[in-house]
Amino acid sequence: MGSAASAAAPPPPPPAQPHMAAPPYGAGLAGILPPKPDGEEEKKKEVEKVDYLNLPCPVPFEEIQREALMSLKPELFEGLRFDFTKGLNQKFSLSHSVFMGSLEVPSQSTETIKVPTAHYEFGANFIDPKLILVGRVMTDGRLNARVKCDLTDDLTLKINAQLTHEPHYSQGMFNFDYKGTDYRAQFQIGNNAFYGANYIQSVTPNLSIGTEIFWLGHQRKSGIGFASRYNSDKMVGTLQVASTGIVALSYVQKISDKVSLASDFMYNHMSRDCRLRGKIDSNGVVAAYLEERLNMGVNFLLSAEIDHSKKNYKFGFGMTVGE
Repeated sequence: MGSAASAAAPPPPPPAQPHMAAPPYGAGLAGILPPKPDGEEEKKKEVEKVDYLNLPCPVPFEEIQREALMSLKPELFEGLRFDFTKGLNQKFSLSHSVFMGSLEVPSQSTETIKVPTAHYEFGANFIDPKLILVGRVMTDGRLNARVKCDLTDDLTLKINAQLTHEPHYSQGMFNFDYKGTDYRAQFQIGNNAFYGANYIQSVTPNLSIGTEIFWLGHQRKSGIGFASRYNSDKMVGTLQVASTGIVALSYVQKISDKVSLASDFMYNHMSRDCRLRGKIDSNGVVAAYLEERLNMGVNFLLSAEIDHSKKNYKFGFGMTVGE
């Protein structure tokens, strides 16, 4: 047999690799960053898109600083206070309040003049989904009344009155509040020929701006003011400017559901007065107010204020009992 040399066939070429598109993050980061999921760009744009035809309704103009006022202007008192509220049915209740302490008398001197005082207050409350009636009568002859009536789903009438036997101290105010989808408007009529109106409008989901005007006929005075409010889940900031010379700013930082930090700044261009308030304000006044819930319907109150410059020190404690 003759030997035959057979040449082996060469191996087949490797299959051609499909053409790879350039990675979305660049060639250098392709092995580091994960690929971006499909539709993420579109979802992000949908989240950031704002429907300006469906903005939320802003807070009332008169309550634009309500978070700051709750923290910086508690109901401080000096002496002893006891409040008791008894509900007679689901809509009607009676209240009793006793106060014993001191009352500050206005004085032109720098010293604070205090006069001992005590009074008893009787109140009646009627609360209905569309009608609220609140009345208070004090032993010194003062009568306070408050009415809130929903005329329609969007229009509300508010009446506040204070009657006293002292001349020129009785007051009355009528407010007509209209609530729109993304705005609020209010018209006011009061004694001493007082007329006022305000309007506030939401311009973004977090920002609202408004204006107000007023006319006091007996004193021949008028004014106009502008305000803005920015709120988010963690903070609330407000700015108010008025033709009376007042510039007011407030800021509230929400730490948790029970803790908030607040401060405000006020400047009066007419009188050149400036005051910064917080836990300790620029006038050296330290104030604290504590309300501790002891049991269902029983609250214990502690109130303190120290003014070192005027040597004015206040301390009070009280108890509120009611269903």
